[in-house]
Amino acid sequence: MIPSRYVDLYALQQMPACLLNRDDNDEPKTLQMGGVPRWTVSSQCWKHALRHQLEADLGEYAARTRMLPPRIAALLRAEGWPPELAAFAAAETARAAAPGEGLKTEPDHGGRTAAMLFASQDILAGLVDLCRRHRPALEQAAAERATRAAAAPDPQNTTAGTKSKNSGRRRAKTAVDAPVLPAEEVHAHVIRRTATINLFGRMLAEVPEAHVDGAVQLAPAFTVHRSDPQPDFFTAVEDWALPGEAGSAHLQTGYRTTGVLYRYATVNLTELTAHLDGDHEQARDLLARFAEAFITSLPQAKRTATAPHTLPYLVHYAVRDRRPVSYAAAFEQPVQPARTGGYTRPALRALSEHAGALTRLLGTRHRVAHGHAHTGDDPVEHLGVHHASFEDLVTACTTAACTTTPAGLPPAPRLVPA
Repeated sequence: MIPSRYVDLYALQQMPACLLNRDDNDEPKTLQMGGVPRWTVSSQCWKHALRHQLEADLGEYAARTRMLPPRIAALLRAEGWPPELAAFAAAETARAAAPGEGLKTEPDHGGRTAAMLFASQDILAGLVDLCRRHRPALEQAAAERATRAAAAPDPQNTTAGTKSKNSGRRRAKTAVDAPVLPAEEVHAHVIRRTATINLFGRMLAEVPEAHVDGAVQLAPAFTVHRSDPQPDFFTAVEDWALPGEAGSAHLQTGYRTTGVLYRYATVNLTELTAHLDGDHEQARDLLARFAEAFITSLPQAKRTATAPHTLPYLVHYAVRDRRPVSYAAAFEQPVQPARTGGYTRPALRALSEHAGALTRLLGTRHRVAHGHAHTGDDPVEHLGVHHASFEDLVTACTTAACTTTPAGLPPAPRLVPA
């Protein structure tokens, strides 16, 4: 196995009063770090924003859902299928999707799957078409099942012998064990991968072949300094108040927070290329698109009330062989505001100093390239090449990750398993 190549991406980003990600009390998520509370945005929250931006950019969509059978049944009903037959066909898609008894479903909840699927949105059209092509077989199987159900002994009838009842149940179970729909075709739809599945991975225990190790690792974002939730009391005025009445139709206290966030992600380019069957050009394109989305994506919670549409004031990348390196420890000691106010410059200094210390400890043998772009005009020490724009940074990062060989390593790694 050729050593993995990683692309580390770091960002410092100022955020105004907002509520990007909330806890079960509808307040900003926080964590304790360095003995003080920090505002945090979970990796799942930011990954959701990243995924949707990438899918819109690519025009290729995936869905995380438990509603595949109910959606199939709804589409078949819309085409004029009887409700019972549509439900039966949808259930058959789940039964044919995995070996044995298929995907577990919850009949009392519309037949939704017990586990969440992560699949291409095209799966709906593909499986509906499969049901259309096999409608006669589905109609026959549904009729036979209804006949067996009508003939089955009443479980409340205690006069029938236990042996007879058990054998009847075994015969009924055997009769419906084989899926009506071709398992190979259903299985192919379920395990199909999209670009974002190749990037972020997928876990489906009932279909081991669908498993994809994520090539992207994304850390929770957190403020580099202490940050406490701040109450925001608000009212909604009653526009149609009765004569003589004054006041509000709604009163509530919401919570917001502000701060400078440290963000970090790493892409295992070797693993991503392997997911793409060795297609280096596609891997390069996805890496560039991911880097751009990392810079520009933003969770959308409460956006109409806060409009928190900032961009990072610093983005740094490092292309490494062997293993990724996070700089989160740079902010274990909370950053203190500058004498004139603000955390921007102190945070930049803390990141630079930590990067320099790690370079001194690790050396540069396994670092292929590094660079940065920020809102200032001067290069930042220890962060590599100073790029004029984020566009230049993405181009340089992608080129270095895909073509440059560090000193001391075998030349021209193929980026896929040997």
